[in-house]
Amino acid sequence: MPNILVNIDVPDLVQAQHFYTAAFDLKPGRRFEGWVELIAADFRVYLLPNAEGSPAVESQPVVRRTFTRHWTPVHLDFVVEALEPSIQRVLEAGAIQEGKIDVFPYGRLAYFSDPFGNGFCLLEFNQQGYDAIAVSV
Repeated sequence: MPNILVNIDVPDLVQAQHFYTAAFDLKPGRRFEGWVELIAADFRVYLLPNAEGSPAVESQPVVRRTFTRHWTPVHLDFVVEALEPSIQRVLEAGAIQEGKIDVFPYGRLAYFSDPFGNGFCLLEFNQQGYDAIAVSV
């Protein structure tokens, strides 16, 4: 099974490293030429500094990076043990909460964006977790 690496474009590497280490207790790993690795228990996050307005895809120069709040079909869910203290922690680090906490059969979900417009969620599973909604294949 392949490992999955998470890459996050950010306009300010220092601010991004501060946010992700403070909000999620990620640990600084290796430094590369211009970018940084952050380490979590089960995955690694790479913060990639890219300027606002720079081409996002070389083959499509009209697609430009923006760091205002944006939507993408791929986002991060951070599974937490307790939602309220985790909400407080990400807010203190600079996140913006987007709406109320939703309750689902598998647990509670809170929605945010980081200081660079990237959306993420905090997810507190209940005892059943996703088993509450799993269907047989």
